[in-house]
Amino acid sequence: MPRFDGLWRHRDFRYLWGGETVSVFGTLVGRLALAFTAILTLHASALEVSLLAACEMAPGVVLGVAAGVWVDRLPRRAVMIVADIARFLLLTSIPLAAAAGVLTIAQVFAVAALRASFDAFFAIAYQAYLPGLVGPESVIEGNSKLSASASVAEVAGFGLAGWLVQALSAPGAVLVDGLSFLVSAVALLRVRAVEAPVEADPDHVGFVAEARAGFAVVARDPVLRSLGIAGVVFQLSQGIFGAIIVLFVTRELDLDPGVQGMIYAIGGASSLVGALFAGRSARMHFGRSMSIAALLRGVGALSAALAAGPLAARVTGLAGNQLLTDPAATFYDIRETAARQTLVAPAILGRVSATFHMANFGAGLLGVVAAGLLADALGLRATMVLSAFCGIASGVVLFVSPVGRLAQVHAAVTD
Repeated sequence: MPRFDGLWRHRDFRYLWGGETVSVFGTLVGRLALAFTAILTLHASALEVSLLAACEMAPGVVLGVAAGVWVDRLPRRAVMIVADIARFLLLTSIPLAAAAGVLTIAQVFAVAALRASFDAFFAIAYQAYLPGLVGPESVIEGNSKLSASASVAEVAGFGLAGWLVQALSAPGAVLVDGLSFLVSAVALLRVRAVEAPVEADPDHVGFVAEARAGFAVVARDPVLRSLGIAGVVFQLSQGIFGAIIVLFVTRELDLDPGVQGMIYAIGGASSLVGALFAGRSARMHFGRSMSIAALLRGVGALSAALAAGPLAARVTGLAGNQLLTDPAATFYDIRETAARQTLVAPAILGRVSATFHMANFGAGLLGVVAAGLLADALGLRATMVLSAFCGIASGVVLFVSPVGRLAQVHAAVTD
């Protein structure tokens, strides 16, 4: 019999959990639909597909630090609600423009960039908001439950995304994403808990000083610094891989959107395993488990990069990526996020999260830009292989860093 205790009994967490799960489902449908809008509806080139990926990542670099400062100044739930409503309005403009026959690649780029801007504010606010809502002792459980339901949403989202694109058209499927953010906003409005007031920072008055404080905490703490470096290496790999995977599978492996969606859905089921495992990993050696997970992410990407031959072999190679990369990445992300939420004092958590966000998105953006150039110079498959080995390198970095020797994370650090 399943036990419905812990955060199952936390009413406000259930609303946060439910709204976030719905928006994750919509996001998975919407991002694939936006890529297919560019590829199938607007006949985008490889460079334009890479530019679309860049538009989805650049705001994380440009706005990351600013978002962290504002999240540490403002009520975090309010920031999340505004971000949800803004994303709903932006995404609904795509099917409306397509229906009117005026949709252009420039509008797709603009919507992707603005949506990513609000993604940055929401993600940073959410990571800073969760510990105060559930308590520091429940952050691993909270992150695990959110990741587990997100994995279920991934199965449904990717499983349906390709078919929704074929049934509704790519712009029509984008509307599903927009509506999911409206559901998330309503769920957050139902949260009753009064958020603790944000404490003023007497040592860092002024925007620049407050922003620098987040960088200082990461630079000074060996665990946070090592996690940051490993994250940058992996996100460089992920930027290359993510920018061209749909193009690679569509044009090189010749798989239609419906089949692609079903393959990607495997990752949702395997991610659920990673989320459930992470939720029961409190006593596991922190450094070794994180390093192994990081290595497996790269090995899974290599499986996709080497997919070739008959249909069964192509599908098997792609499925191997979903079966290795997704659970490892989910396990890693839960543990890494919980480590930050445990190590960092609440008053500066938004800025520290923003530092990670900006560094990761900066590396990812560099990877996206490199993807288009490398794909033109080396070809799609060679570029995919290169990105996979870069992902494996992130695990090596973690093994030889102070994180690799760390059994557990405990005390919080401050600025």
